[in-house]
Amino acid sequence: MTSSITAPLERQLGQMPNLKQMSSSSSAGASVITLQFGLELSLDVAEQEVQAAINAAGNLLPSDLPAPPIYAKVNPADAPILTLAVTSKTLAPTELQDLADTRVAQKLSQVAGVGLVSLSGGQRPAVRIRANLSALAAYGLNIDDLRTSVANANVNTPKGSFDGPMRAYSVNANDQIRDPAIYSDLIIAYRKGAPVRLSQVAEVIAGAENDKLAAWMNTTPAIILNVQRQPGANVIAVVDEIKALLPELTATLPTSVDVAVLTDRTTTIRASVRDVELELLLALVLVVLVIFVFLRDIPATVIPSLSVPLSIVGTFAVMYLAGFSLNNLSLMALTIATGFVVDDAIVMIENIARHIEMGLKPFDAALKGSAQIGFTIVSLTVSLIAVLIPLLFMADVVGRLFREFAITLAVTILISAVVSL
Repeated sequence: MTSSITAPLERQLGQMPNLKQMSSSSSAGASVITLQFGLELSLDVAEQEVQAAINAAGNLLPSDLPAPPIYAKVNPADAPILTLAVTSKTLAPTELQDLADTRVAQKLSQVAGVGLVSLSGGQRPAVRIRANLSALAAYGLNIDDLRTSVANANVNTPKGSFDGPMRAYSVNANDQIRDPAIYSDLIIAYRKGAPVRLSQVAEVIAGAENDKLAAWMNTTPAIILNVQRQPGANVIAVVDEIKALLPELTATLPTSVDVAVLTDRTTTIRASVRDVELELLLALVLVVLVIFVFLRDIPATVIPSLSVPLSIVGTFAVMYLAGFSLNNLSLMALTIATGFVVDDAIVMIENIARHIEMGLKPFDAALKGSAQIGFTIVSLTVSLIAVLIPLLFMADVVGRLFREFAITLAVTILISAVVSL
């Protein structure tokens, strides 16, 4: 696999621009190549380049390759967002595997945001040939002769066409063998003018490709489907759409087939977001209490306290326009900003209250007090935002993660300054 499959593909894939890293692993009958592109490259453009490289490598691959190479847009380090179990008390494991692969997995793959649906624990239907070495030796045959004869008899080649004066018809027929009885009648060789059939030198049975693979849900044999999302897709939205599809999908399956949810990644995500929301609410309450303890005046406490929800609502509007989601990082930025947003309002209220105590009317005190410290609030806001600028220019995945955090925090601080002024 390494020399005949992996190496030719790596040579073609390695010529793609914006390719940051390429790794591969080869095993018996399988070759997996992982490509990592720069974040500036669109995923759709990368998909086209990968497909073009695979097509270019077609002439370098073995002619007897069972199927062309395939690719999937998915992050291998990303855990499955949803794990399903397909079970049946009446269907054979091979039938259940075929049903899960051709019906369930294909339907789930069509959901927007789903990157890969992988199956495990199943047994693909196959015809198994158990050679009788003594019988082969008696006819002067060996395993290679048996393999060559079976392969030659199972080649799907073009059947030609019928040409008429007005029309031409192509003959479309699949001559690949799937029935063990037909395999048994294959002629392996001739000895003394008599045909030697496969049933005379081997046992042919209907079985599975690998009967050592299995999975269970509790104590019931099952086919496990792991659903992974596409990079950038919203986990909660994808899982909700899959769960909404499950009743319709289950209705199209045999009544003996059950589809159950084993693990749901959104459970912990929702709980985590809920915890951060509670922390944000708690931070807001504590900020109001601290302001009241130091100012000891309800009107003076209410005014700066209003700057917190106003700043957060304004930040939500900017997040919506920027396409940001409400996740742990954005909520953490809002929680941190809760303490910052009241600073400007407290300083402004204190200065206005000082002028009122000096005898000025409230309106005049507001104008004079805001004029005195307006520049101070602006400079304080700019200095706080300047601290966040390096986060905007961080590269790679870390920069992509903290970019949303920095913008959310900076917008909240900026809106709080506008509210206080």
